[in-house]
Amino acid sequence: MNFEFLYTLHLADNALILGHRNSEWTGHGPILEQDIAISNIALDLIGQARNFYQYAATLYNGNKPELNGLIKAPAFQQVTGEIDEDDLAYLRDANEFYNCLLVEQSRGDWAKTILRQFLFSSYQQLLFSRLEGSADTTLSAIAEKSLKEITYHVRWSGEWVIRLGDGTEESRERMINAIDALWKYTGELFLSAPYEEEMARRGGGFAPESLKEEWLKKITATLEQATLPIPKEGWIQQGGKQGIHTEQLGFLLAEMQYLQRTYPNSEW
Repeated sequence: MNFEFLYTLHLADNALILGHRNSEWTGHGPILEQDIAISNIALDLIGQARNFYQYAATLYNGNKPELNGLIKAPAFQQVTGEIDEDDLAYLRDANEFYNCLLVEQSRGDWAKTILRQFLFSSYQQLLFSRLEGSADTTLSAIAEKSLKEITYHVRWSGEWVIRLGDGTEESRERMINAIDALWKYTGELFLSAPYEEEMARRGGGFAPESLKEEWLKKITATLEQATLPIPKEGWIQQGGKQGIHTEQLGFLLAEMQYLQRTYPNSEW
């Protein structure tokens, strides 16, 4: 059961952390229309995260003897009774988050945000298309519901990649800088963690290795259209799927979890 719980947390954490990163643009977008667009994408991702967290909470509450030791954060251990999605989002420490390193990197400029969204949403679209056929009917339903949103995320961010890459000298330079900053984190998307392997073996999840070729083909086609260089295979930064993160996640969680940690059990 622990692999099912961790796999669901992984999917939830990816969506929550990227949603929070995108929310940092609210009120700061380059133009009003795109400010609203990136804020709506943030809401989509946080909505996906909530669905996954609710399911993870159900798994945890139904299997406490087996799962109780997986989350050791003091704030989480102080919860009495059943947990909910808020406990999973706000009371775990950084080493108990299982998101990919790509989504936690600092917001950066508009080019970096756009490229990250395109890289991750293209991966998420392929993965969720496979998860529609999951033997786990809850994961299947969440994936099916999310795909409509993800399809828009891919189209919107892909159009921006082309617009900036094939735009002015400055916009092109910013996109190249974004590629240099983010590409080393993309390899982790296709490295299976133990819980991904086990879920794939049992038919509930999907091992991501086989998605790489199709993902790379899509990314390459868009970068070529944007007249941007195609990155070469290189060093892969990894660890996020096992709870080993960059310092960026700690800063993000300190901001995101502040209110709940300072005023526990507050309601409004």
